[in-house]
Amino acid sequence: MDINAFSLAGSVALVTGAAGGIGARVALGLAEFGASVGILDVAGSDLASTTEAIAAIGGTSESVFVDVTDGDALTAAVARVQNRLGPLKHAVNCAGINNQIPAESMTRAQWQKMLDINLTGIFLSCQVEGVAMIANGGGSIVNIGSVSAHIANRGLDQVHYNAAKAGVLQLTKSLGLEWVAEGVRVNSVSPGYTATPMALSPEVWPLVEGLQKDIPMARLAKPSELVGPIVFLLSDAASYVTSVDLLVDGGAVAW
Repeated sequence: MDINAFSLAGSVALVTGAAGGIGARVALGLAEFGASVGILDVAGSDLASTTEAIAAIGGTSESVFVDVTDGDALTAAVARVQNRLGPLKHAVNCAGINNQIPAESMTRAQWQKMLDINLTGIFLSCQVEGVAMIANGGGSIVNIGSVSAHIANRGLDQVHYNAAKAGVLQLTKSLGLEWVAEGVRVNSVSPGYTATPMALSPEVWPLVEGLQKDIPMARLAKPSELVGPIVFLLSDAASYVTSVDLLVDGGAVAW
């Protein structure tokens, strides 16, 4: 295989949830592999730090504040990215939230907010990206799932999060098949416990630290360790891969 099959050089990519955590590192990673990157996140988030990180390696980006639950705003955001950077070829949908609420006390509003952002937001993002890619002759999308789509996490009261992420995997599989004839591949990556600022915060760390015993590799993932799997799925190296979920979990689900 030609090593250049893994390159994203000359292409335009888009990352939602790009202000921090996994999304910020993925946006930088796509730039490291040669893509110009549209970086999207909700208004008030710190997109400047991601922009600066990409500029520091000589990369190009275009930042847009957008709510992923607003389809019209997403359409406008993709149009802006394409106007500034060129035809969209790749997308990674990282935008999402997480919290813990016992099922017996969860309100309808709490349940709905999780599904609106973590599932409907992924669908609306894919829809707008897919329309652009079909018009451009093809492309590839990677949605961020979770190990929580495969297991019910020990000690975590997050039935709404788990359900939404499980939905992302089936959404991904279905879109990949629906768009296969259009030249648009759709796959997902399901991270295990990852050392994001949220996971390392004093409020959450005692719980997360205890979960490490359930990971065969005995540590959290670094956000940078998600870049390679995502780039593979986006790139021509995965040209015969669609509708699959790739676990990047340190072996947690296998144990």
